[in-house]
Amino acid sequence: MAVATPKRKTRRAKYIVLYNQFLMKETKHELIGEPIETAEGRQQWARCTRSRHSQLVNLDAIESEADKSKAVIHITREDARKYSPREEYKIGDIIFHQVWDDLGIVRAKEVTSNGGNAIVVQFEKLAEKRLIENLPN
Repeated sequence: MAVATPKRKTRRAKYIVLYNQFLMKETKHELIGEPIETAEGRQQWARCTRSRHSQLVNLDAIESEADKSKAVIHITREDARKYSPREEYKIGDIIFHQVWDDLGIVRAKEVTSNGGNAIVVQFEKLAEKRLIENLPN
C-alpha cells in the first residue's frame, strides 16, 4: 500500500521593479516577509536581487500609482529610536542598531525559550535578526 506524502507548500516569491539608488537604475526587488499594517498603509521590505540592498516600500502606493518611486519610504537615523535591550518596542517601530550601523523595522514580537522577550527586526543591510527587548535591570 502506497503512503501518500504530504504536499509541500512552496513559497512563491513576489517581485516588483523599483529604482535602486546604489545601482542608479531600476532593478527587480523581492518582497520580504509579510506586509505590516500601519496608519500610512501596508508596508513591506523589498530586497534588490542584484545588490541585495533592502528598502521599505508602501504597497498601497505601488498599487494606486504608476510612479513607483513615490512608494519607497525613506527612513533616516533621525526617524529611528536607538536600540537598547532594556527598552520595549512595538511592531512597526523603526530602530537604529549602533553596533551594526543599520536601520531596521520591528516586524514581530516573540517570547524566548527562557521566558524573556524578543523582537524580530528586518534591517536594511543585514538580514532579519532577533533582538532582546525589555531586559530587566
